[in-house]
Amino acid sequence: MKKQLLLLLTAILSLSASAQISFEKGYFINNSGEKIDCLIKNIEWRNNPTEFEYQLVQNGTLMNENIKSVKEFGIYNSSKYVRSTVKIDKSPTHINNLSDDKNPVFVEEQLFLKVLVEGKSNLYQYENGNIQRFFYNKDTANIEQLVFKNFKNSEDKTGENNQFRQQLWNDLKCPSITMNKMANLKYQKNSLTNFFAEYNKCNNSEFVNYDRKVKRDLFNLSIRPRLNNSSLFIKDLVSNSTDIDFGSKLGFGIGIEAEYILPYNKNKWAIAIEPTYQNFKSEKAIDGSYFSGGNQIATVNYNYIDIPLSVRHYFFLSSNAKIFINASYIFDVNSKSSIEFTRAPNTYINSAKLITRSNFGFGVGYKFKDKYSLEMRWQTSRNVTGDYFIWNSDYKTFSVIFGYSLF
Repeated sequence: MKKQLLLLLTAILSLSASAQISFEKGYFINNSGEKIDCLIKNIEWRNNPTEFEYQLVQNGTLMNENIKSVKEFGIYNSSKYVRSTVKIDKSPTHINNLSDDKNPVFVEEQLFLKVLVEGKSNLYQYENGNIQRFFYNKDTANIEQLVFKNFKNSEDKTGENNQFRQQLWNDLKCPSITMNKMANLKYQKNSLTNFFAEYNKCNNSEFVNYDRKVKRDLFNLSIRPRLNNSSLFIKDLVSNSTDIDFGSKLGFGIGIEAEYILPYNKNKWAIAIEPTYQNFKSEKAIDGSYFSGGNQIATVNYNYIDIPLSVRHYFFLSSNAKIFINASYIFDVNSKSSIEFTRAPNTYINSAKLITRSNFGFGVGYKFKDKYSLEMRWQTSRNVTGDYFIWNSDYKTFSVIFGYSLF
């Protein structure tokens, strides 16, 4: 089963490698001012790019443009970058490397700035590693950095230069923007984006908020029935009694999964928790005795609730279809689970309690229209007789899980 799952996972990853390459409708403007519509490879740049790949037609020749040849580029309804030569402060931001000078140290660079808000007054962002800077301009004025800097003060504590508030107070006047609002303005994307949106509304200016996210369903609740193929083997470690192989049994389980889609990287990552009821029942005739001699029947009744905590990664095939892989750490809560030993006709001899043990799970699956899913999940071995030093057990489960999203 392990080999089959590994082969399936390898095949899915190979298939998804090409599916992850997403070329979306966009454009760029070259140095001659010519606007060229194309398909741009959207990799949702975390750091501001200096180049990008594109195709003129679907599945066409892959080409490249860079900051030297392009004044502006964008992906429609998604993002926009403009080239600008600006003065930027790249002072260290880590607390151990802070300067004792509160003033910015500017260097001149040519950058692709990400447009966050575009209107009468514009807001831009630059990010590279731990450095995040915001820029602005009004009407056709030159683009300037909004100044914010952490520094070490005379008491060797962290101080803040919040000059950006004074810049905005001087340049962007509006009756609804009060001193109190300005004092609470943070050097953060959401706070600044809301401020520039408010300024443009106050001045009756049409504007585009590129940072406005399309409403996404970030939370999913699904019912997940499953077919399990489980096996239990108990090995006697100290006596001459026979090992007990209960074999493989088919069974059913059902779970409720709460999944949260992480709101970045194009909804490719998620975390999930899934309380699941499962059961394993089997009996085995054994020779010899664990407790009182003679031939016996060992009956196992393992009722338990698995609680997998999962990290999941999606690979998009189309707007309606995606495949996923996940890894889980599984807590197990059992209830009155035991192995019972009897001698015919139904004479009770003794019993041994089964205990909870955590383990890991790995799965691959397919989801359609964010509504229906099918997953195959393999769980690592679990020792359910850990309280008994004379035994070592090997409990394994492979599941085929069907999913239906309630919302």
